[in-house]
Amino acid sequence: MATIEECRTALEKLSDNMASAEGDVRTAAALDRSLSCRITDLDITFVGRLQDGRIKVLDTLQGSPAEKVQIRLTMSGDDLVAMVNGELNFAKAWGSGRVKLEAGLRDLFRLRTLL
Repeated sequence: MATIEECRTALEKLSDNMASAEGDVRTAAALDRSLSCRITDLDITFVGRLQDGRIKVLDTLQGSPAEKVQIRLTMSGDDLVAMVNGELNFAKAWGSGRVKLEAGLRDLFRLRTLL
């Protein structure tokens, strides 16, 4: 099972990958939205913002966040680490229910370029 620090590192790596992206991926990452990444097996949620093409983690909460955010990811810590390392395909994980992504319809269309 991935640790909190391994999950935080994976989010930082994802942020770095998005910041260095070009073209359509860079455009999709340019959203300014509140976001959360709930790690089910650790019962924690990273809360932050997708801003300027980067993920900025502002807080780590026990359990689910009290406030609703605009983009919500839910998965296990191992799945987060595997996705960021290229060992797990997001589309397949999303289609099978291993990973959940919730956002407004317009944001989902833009985010599909990232995923």
